[in-house]
Amino acid sequence: MRTSLRRGITALVAVIALPVALSSPAQATGGGLDDVFAKILVKQVKGTNVKKHLDALQAIADANGGTRATGTPGYPASRDYVANKLRKAGYKVTLQPTDYVQNWVENNPPTLNLTAPNQKTYVPNDDFFTFRPSPPGDVTAQVQGVDLVLPPTPTPTSTSGCEASDFTGFVPGRIALIQRGTCAFAQKIRNAGAAGAAGIIVFNEGQPGRTDAFALDIGEWRGGVPMVFADFAVGNELAATSGATVRLKVDATLTLGKSDNVIAETKGGDPRNVVMVGAHLDGVPAGPGINDNGSGSAAILETALQMAHFPVKNKVRFAFWTSEEIGLLGSDQYVAKLTEQERKRIRLYLNFDMVASPNFAYKLYDGDDSDQAGSPAGPPGSDQIEKQLNKFFQSRNLATVGTDFDGRSDYGPFIAVGIPSGGIFTGAEGIKTPAEQALFGGQAGVAYDICYHQACDTINNINLTALDVNSDAIADSTIRYAFNLRDIPRHNVAAAAKVAATTAE
Repeated sequence: MRTSLRRGITALVAVIALPVALSSPAQATGGGLDDVFAKILVKQVKGTNVKKHLDALQAIADANGGTRATGTPGYPASRDYVANKLRKAGYKVTLQPTDYVQNWVENNPPTLNLTAPNQKTYVPNDDFFTFRPSPPGDVTAQVQGVDLVLPPTPTPTSTSGCEASDFTGFVPGRIALIQRGTCAFAQKIRNAGAAGAAGIIVFNEGQPGRTDAFALDIGEWRGGVPMVFADFAVGNELAATSGATVRLKVDATLTLGKSDNVIAETKGGDPRNVVMVGAHLDGVPAGPGINDNGSGSAAILETALQMAHFPVKNKVRFAFWTSEEIGLLGSDQYVAKLTEQERKRIRLYLNFDMVASPNFAYKLYDGDDSDQAGSPAGPPGSDQIEKQLNKFFQSRNLATVGTDFDGRSDYGPFIAVGIPSGGIFTGAEGIKTPAEQALFGGQAGVAYDICYHQACDTINNINLTALDVNSDAIADSTIRYAFNLRDIPRHNVAAAAKVAATTAE
């Protein structure tokens, strides 16, 4: 945008803002500015400009082997494109380094032997497998079961290791014996590592079809200790053996790399009330990742650039996450590094992952669990975010449907610590229903994005109508919350809602 035009917008905003702000106490605290500025900003955030950012990301992929995945040259080039645009617009921009597994090699088969009170050797790659990417280690210690359900229930119900409280009474230095079920393996591993486990054995839960172990890459190494996945029979035997002591050894070489989140925030606004807006910037190695998730990144980038000359009541923080495609690593490490006070200051998180799917549906994260499907409701306030987003679509006579908080995107770490969250999603590999075809057009019986995680996720794989509408919706919600948080309750991080933030295993 030309400098003169930007100055004109800034002057117009000032002229409009002053009488509105002075007209009543309610409006002075944001009761009217949100609506006034939303109308202005939505007009400024144009789909054609968002498309230009996608063109740039496609060019970056073309120049870097066809991909923008973490660990490839295409990711830092994407990072620099976004960061430079934001700096020029006047944002405070921080590059936050995060870890990811650059390489993992198993040098020799793992060892799992019962050494006391009896002796038994379990067969590697049959009775048990190394959890890729396990850190190396060789430890002999007593086994301690963690919230086990034995015998197992007829259907999967075990929550073993899913909560930090499961490790109350766990003796640091012992080997944690954990049962599969309910939450992701990675969540169990992180909790065990935080509890001081010297090694980790996860065993299958025990129902039909959930008895044998198998080779598995869980993308998680941060437990910091050797870890294996064992048959139900192995775990059941160890749990039944009083005082069981085992030798657990993993001989592997783990190499970590660094990749950056891009964090940009407004210079103005109350730092005690932070509105956070995020999208993952990385793609998969197979392709350029233009819909997934160049679309969300481009939409919040253009929103940020057009917002740069607007005053805000609450501080707004934009996040472009790295390494989402390999385990939500960027957002997860970001949240993990926040102090409790910093978490409390984040009043809400808005997530935009895939907003231009070619066979799209307008899906809003089901904050109140009104669909009664999958995961429970989000933390208090998530229902209000869903309602606010829906108001925008209603204003354009557009329908929406719900989508489950299934933990597949970067809102997961936020809802896990009780931060209200919401967002828009236009669909991935799922199949569009006839009912959705009636609401949104397109083709029933076909995936929302037939190029999901493939080489064909290019600039030709986006729906420009969905991109334009969703970019406007993102701008609308962002600027409204920049002025008005009255419907969003303050959350208590210490008593965060127990919401499943990851897909069940």
